[in-house]
Amino acid sequence: MPERAGIAALILAAGRARRFGADKRLAPLRLGGRIEPLIVQALRPWVEVFAEVAVVVRADDDALRSVLAETFADRVRSVVCARADEGMGASLATGVAATAGAAGWVVGLADMPWVPRAAIVGVRDALAAGAALAAACRAGRRGHPVGFAARYRAELLDLTGEVGARLLLRRDAERMAGVAVDDEGIFADVDTPQDLCLFRSQ
Repeated sequence: MPERAGIAALILAAGRARRFGADKRLAPLRLGGRIEPLIVQALRPWVEVFAEVAVVVRADDDALRSVLAETFADRVRSVVCARADEGMGASLATGVAATAGAAGWVVGLADMPWVPRAAIVGVRDALAAGAALAAACRAGRRGHPVGFAARYRAELLDLTGEVGARLLLRRDAERMAGVAVDDEGIFADVDTPQDLCLFRSQ
């Protein structure tokens, strides 16, 4: 199925997860009646919305790429970031470069398995309707995912370091289309093993 207005989906998954103490992306998480690796749970709503999801990984992520290929086949494409250790900015730039022809990007994080499908759809549709920037929001607070229109391609390709696109989002806040989502999952990520059961695992 063609993506709405050529919007691409990017998941950033190239971090080292030092606070977790292991590869949190492959940590088992019970959600929706299934026990699966965290990244698989995180990607499930994305593959319901997009025909293909680009996942930015490290060069040494053979095990992770194998899991993604076995679970999602051609629905998920692994994009290797040679500069992953430089931080999230480098990962985002790599993902944008791999999907450079897109009319915009909906960007999510691999350690946020509770982001609801409605948030992903809402941000995608805001971009398709002409928003320059879009993000899931609740009670005036910005969460994830975040969307960027094609006008930001050059700036996204130039990103480096750990700050990622935060400075860009702050600078152009007046262009942001907030997508109201009544779900705390747009804020909930996994930094430590305890986080796997602190939100709404079931």
